[in-house]
Amino acid sequence: MTHSIDWSPVTRGDVISAMEDYRRLGAEGFFAAHGFGPTTTYDLVWEELRYPPKAILGAAYELATGIRLAPVDFEGGKSGAVRVLGKLGFVVEQRRG
Repeated sequence: MTHSIDWSPVTRGDVISAMEDYRRLGAEGFFAAHGFGPTTTYDLVWEELRYPPKAILGAAYELATGIRLAPVDFEGGKSGAVRVLGKLGFVVEQRRG
């Protein structure tokens, strides 16, 4: 069940730090460390690389607050992670087929 999350503590810098963590750990290491999985619908695009938006936002929230979210705690789609990341100025695109 998803909850209403207060995303206001999460900054652009937190999201960028989470993407740096993803690059450093690799996909499998990042998912193991933060408890998320690969994306199925959208990609967060930054510096010509693609990232799983829900996993990145979840890790950014943990960086900002110290509280770890589970994948079931929030939505990843247009009304969830995609919207939050867009408000922070990031580009999220439909996955390429």
